[in-house]
Amino acid sequence: MATAGGGDLRTRNRRRPRRRTSVIGVLGELLITAGVIVLLYVAWQLWLGDVIYGAQAKAESEELSQQWAQEYEPPAPAATGEPEPAGPATVEPVILPEPADAEVFALMRIPRFGSDYAFQMAGGVSRARTLDKTYIGHYPDTSMPGEPGNFAVAAHRTTFGAPFNRIAELHVGDAIVIETRVGWYTYRFRTLEYVTPKETDVLLPVPQAMDVPAGTPYITMTSCSPMYSLAERIVGYGVFESFTPMDAGPPASLQAVT
Repeated sequence: MATAGGGDLRTRNRRRPRRRTSVIGVLGELLITAGVIVLLYVAWQLWLGDVIYGAQAKAESEELSQQWAQEYEPPAPAATGEPEPAGPATVEPVILPEPADAEVFALMRIPRFGSDYAFQMAGGVSRARTLDKTYIGHYPDTSMPGEPGNFAVAAHRTTFGAPFNRIAELHVGDAIVIETRVGWYTYRFRTLEYVTPKETDVLLPVPQAMDVPAGTPYITMTSCSPMYSLAERIVGYGVFESFTPMDAGPPASLQAVT
């Protein structure tokens, strides 16, 4: 039957054939979906996850700090029979035993990074047991805080809270404070160095020839470099300045950086 507009009405009303779903089309849609999921995961790991992990790590660190302050019992003064010296005196640092793998033993505070910067420190540098738990790991068999030699530690620069994310922003003289259940150990930042992953001499008792007396305690902080890469290591060095016992209250080195 013809219509006024021309053409056969039966032909115009005939159903169009359904478009067949091809294997290539389905595969393309699956790849697009997978790509979106991967991008979301990367965004979580590199940005949003760091914010959440970092905030949680800092909150847990503050809780531990308060717990140590409440549990602290000052040692009884030694009965020497001699009057105490007038004026400020140098306090010998308490040397703690080396922690077991994944055992939390200290907090690191760096005023340059803000008053809320506080990350727990634990024994060992394995990813699964220490670094991926937002901890700063202590290299086994290196010195402990305040002990002569090299107190060597490592942490992530990206992902899992990224404790050493801003390590390249340290200024000479910045305080690096290690808080423990017995007191605070203050180091002063000296310099940065970039090395290959095979250059393990940064963990030696004296990692660099600095103009300091023999037997000086050092701190060495290591992380990956450049950002989001494992090609090199960024290494920050500091020199021990002082120990402040818990009963003396927080040291002046914790004051905010302006």
